[in-house]
Amino acid sequence: MDLSPENIEEMFSKTGGEFLTSATQIAEKLENIKAYLFDWDGVFNAGIKGVATHSTYTEIDSMGTNLLRFGHWLKCSELPLFGIITGQNNKSAYELSKREHFQLVYYNLLNKIEALNHIESLYKISHDQVAFVFDDALDLSVAQTCGLRFLVKRTASPLFESYVKENHLCDYICGHSGAEHAVREICELLLGLAGVYSEAVDERIIFSDKYTGYLTKRNTAVTSGYTVNNGTISEKNIF
Repeated sequence: MDLSPENIEEMFSKTGGEFLTSATQIAEKLENIKAYLFDWDGVFNAGIKGVATHSTYTEIDSMGTNLLRFGHWLKCSELPLFGIITGQNNKSAYELSKREHFQLVYYNLLNKIEALNHIESLYKISHDQVAFVFDDALDLSVAQTCGLRFLVKRTASPLFESYVKENHLCDYICGHSGAEHAVREICELLLGLAGVYSEAVDERIIFSDKYTGYLTKRNTAVTSGYTVNNGTISEKNIF
């Protein structure tokens, strides 16, 4: 399978993805990435809420995040920083994060740039070392400044999509919505452009020493919850 950036760009474009930055340039920027951050509602799901209705996630997207972290491990010999930034108190986001050992969940955060600034202070990771997946206006303060930006497709928001394009706030627009496994799409795209997709899948199939070494390290990662308290971000777990 030809997984050159040019062929990956053609492959993902055929499924509806739109490259505002070329696949080759995204691959170059990816070399600098140390953290992957995701919005929750509208990214891992359709964003549906209501009385006694909780947001959800799928195992398809979960496996994508695991393979992406494993791919980063294969390439860099270290775990990436991985987290969720959500404007709500989404218990499903914390459930998935704890199960998969994402290091961070920022919740009830209406000004999301505060999370990025907090990460820079806490982990000494600069804004341009962060890849961010988002879907709406609440996320643009982060998209303005981080290294790689991925917009989840929503055909109901053509003006928002145009705004993002005109203001250069995105590198790639998904061919799929949050309800259609956009997270898996982005994870596969990044694995391919990092040049480790086949290796990650091969090693996972045989449950190799490389994969079990990664899994052991991944499972030591502690999930921390943060929210704004008296105008300052502080640690406070959802449960």
